[in-house]
Amino acid sequence: MNPKPAPAMSERDEEALAKCLAELTAALRRGETPDLDEVIRDHPAWETDLRELWPALLLAEELAPPLLSGGATAPYRGTAASSRPMPEAFGDYEFIEEVGRGGMGVVYRAWQKSLHRKVALKMMTSGDLASSEEITRFRAEAAAIGQLDHPNIVPIYETGEHQGRAYFSMKFIEGETLAARVARGPLPAEEAAQLLFTLAEAVEHAHSKGILHRDLKPSNVLLDTEGQPHITDFGLAKMIQPPATPQVEAAGKGKPDLLSLTQSGAILGTPSYMPPEQAGRFRGSLTPACDVYSLGAILYHLLTGRPPFQAATLVDTLMLVLEQDPVPPRMLNPKVPRDLENICLKCLQKPIDLRYSSAAALAADLHAYLEGQPITAGPESLVQFVIRMLRPTHHAAVLENWGLLWMWHSVVVLFLCAVTNGLKELGQGSHLVYMGLWGTGLSIWAYFFWNIRLRGGPIHFVERQIAHVWAGAVLASIALFLVEILLHMPALTLSPVLAIIAGMVFLIKGGTLSGSFYFTAGGMFLCAIAMAIWPRMDVLLFGFVSAVAFFVPGYIYYQQRQTAIKVALEQARHLNTSELAITGMPSRK
Repeated sequence: MNPKPAPAMSERDEEALAKCLAELTAALRRGETPDLDEVIRDHPAWETDLRELWPALLLAEELAPPLLSGGATAPYRGTAASSRPMPEAFGDYEFIEEVGRGGMGVVYRAWQKSLHRKVALKMMTSGDLASSEEITRFRAEAAAIGQLDHPNIVPIYETGEHQGRAYFSMKFIEGETLAARVARGPLPAEEAAQLLFTLAEAVEHAHSKGILHRDLKPSNVLLDTEGQPHITDFGLAKMIQPPATPQVEAAGKGKPDLLSLTQSGAILGTPSYMPPEQAGRFRGSLTPACDVYSLGAILYHLLTGRPPFQAATLVDTLMLVLEQDPVPPRMLNPKVPRDLENICLKCLQKPIDLRYSSAAALAADLHAYLEGQPITAGPESLVQFVIRMLRPTHHAAVLENWGLLWMWHSVVVLFLCAVTNGLKELGQGSHLVYMGLWGTGLSIWAYFFWNIRLRGGPIHFVERQIAHVWAGAVLASIALFLVEILLHMPALTLSPVLAIIAGMVFLIKGGTLSGSFYFTAGGMFLCAIAMAIWPRMDVLLFGFVSAVAFFVPGYIYYQQRQTAIKVALEQARHLNTSELAITGMPSRK
């Protein structure tokens, strides 16, 4: 029965509901996990609206806000970017034109009077209205660039504050962005490889100083008049512990530990160029591998004229990043050499350990390609193929949403099997009794299962696939009773087929989610044989094997999610208390 539509809300009620949703959003951004049921108990009249809007709010908060209101500023492009009135002077600087603007800062082409030079001046747009987080991130960008000294990273000249507005000046690069260049069409393979080689070396320099860029993309790469690339816009930079070397250790003495300048679980960056671990909450900590992925995405764009993932909406693009593999570049541009395609696709592997171990390793392979030497990124051997087949796929992360549900599912299946075996021992021979037991039990549990999952946030495409496979297995299991009736077989004669059906389901899960389920599928097929050998305990045996098959991975994935949430909340709390001190910034009153 469909629920009755809720009566139209008054304007006052709509404002109150909007305020409630705003409070839930604020709680999410603080790293908290709001209890929706508790909110509904406080506002029962809003139950329908809250249950419909909650998944959308989770998805929007998980994917959109940081991308729409984050601190990164669009890089300057050599032409005016806004028609807003521009002040004539700013301290030691005279403005020439505005060339870039973002949610937190604006970039001007300016003239530094004291040193008689042209500069790119980046300043905060919000001034006294800026939050502590915005000021922290703005100054952290300057601090990050200040630690770098590489010819292909735009250098910083000066940082300061004028009339309450923080600013820093950088070298002005005459030319265009890499995005403008590739907009005219794909680059020749050799030119693309050379550009990526240069960028990879620059990124490796940043990593050696303990800095991740996290927003590498063509529009954040400036090409000078000689065609040399320069990385800019470190607004989303993350500080990490640099590699342990004597030089780094000596340079780091007396300095505080470096932390991320964004809350754990927040999604920052540009969807088409960000790795899965950056695109999904609780997908793991960010490492230099995230910039390696983004470099691969840039190479893909240079070779094909389009990014590896691009859809009509931001949400659709992020879902592609999380769930799909990119189309091989040679399918879009047959002129791409196979070795360069292999390098590109190795960067874009969703499992982190299958990418290049560092930007230096990527640079080494690009150099080998340019010199006509063998590269390390090649076709998989048979052993590598088998190992990869048995490992978790990039879809396995969604199982964290199912951990607790799978544990409960194991209990439900074991209960149904125990009751069935009990009825069998009592001499119950009616097919309809068993059909009613399993049909009713599994239908009720499926209803609660799916509704509980819906409350946990947006449903991924692969989850819908697995749900359809599971639903098909349920229908097939119930249909066995009809087959027994039509073939005039005693009830439960075909019980061993239950294990075969379950084995097929786990076989599909093995290819879709994790290779470990191949072993589970094998266990279910062996269970079918055992059920045929010991028919008296066949259904109960199936129940025990199924319970273990669901409970063990369910418990593992449940623990993974709980650990990830605890780490995220702890990092968020640490961020709130330590972030300002780490960047050397006084707290605002």
